[in-house]
Amino acid sequence: MPELPEVETTRRGIAPQLEGATVRQVIVRDARLRWPIPPELAANLAGRRVRSVSRRAKYLLVDFEHGTLLLHLGMSGSLRFVAPGTPPEKHDHVDIELGQTVLRYRDPRRFGAMLWQQGPAEAHPLLASLGPEPLSDAFDGGVLFAASRRKGSAIKLLIMDNHVVVGVGNIYANESLFYAGIHPARAANSLSREECDRLAAEIKAVLARAIEAGGSTLRDFMDASGKPGYFQQSYKVYGRRELPCHDCGTLILEIRQGQRSTCFCPHCQPL
Repeated sequence: MPELPEVETTRRGIAPQLEGATVRQVIVRDARLRWPIPPELAANLAGRRVRSVSRRAKYLLVDFEHGTLLLHLGMSGSLRFVAPGTPPEKHDHVDIELGQTVLRYRDPRRFGAMLWQQGPAEAHPLLASLGPEPLSDAFDGGVLFAASRRKGSAIKLLIMDNHVVVGVGNIYANESLFYAGIHPARAANSLSREECDRLAAEIKAVLARAIEAGGSTLRDFMDASGKPGYFQQSYKVYGRRELPCHDCGTLILEIRQGQRSTCFCPHCQPL
């Protein structure tokens, strides 16, 4: 599933052409996404000008003066610009025509979303209770330390809780914990303030590096120009079960946490 760096990479790819453009028409070929595309969406957007393109957690927010289009890529969704008249393929479900180009939404598994919010975007039920953005000043070691005092659950599960901090998905949780030298199964409330400061700093650093690398390519993730991400080439632990640690040579171990795989180095991340 695309995580925060992949969504931010997509935002950066589509924003230059989308911001300031006027929607000529919207063609919905298949409205059956995770939630049905609102039937009035095409009429809502036709003739309207895009003011900005932002991101909240893993949601892309396309802002118009009369509301916001919320986009979620789900497990297999992607947004790419194509030339007008380009024949759609089987999983190309939505076209947003902008005159000289078309923003095309493709989603083989149809787990993504395309929803409309009239009024402030942050009031939408999917966004209203989210925690702070990890790359913002609103998230730091103090925030993480305060949240961890109330939790005896594993620290990896805590940093993947969107009520604590948004967008730290499985890949980047694994990597951040490695760089911070913290075992993923440690009880969250056992971490010291110093450890929380270190972990928060590594979350920021790992996500920033992943964004600069264009995210990670898992299965068919591509950015808006059709290019893959390259961050997976620098993974320290994720997906490296039984391979030697790049730092110490100890074999990477894998456990299951919250139905997700967790990889760690038992030497660099002692329990």
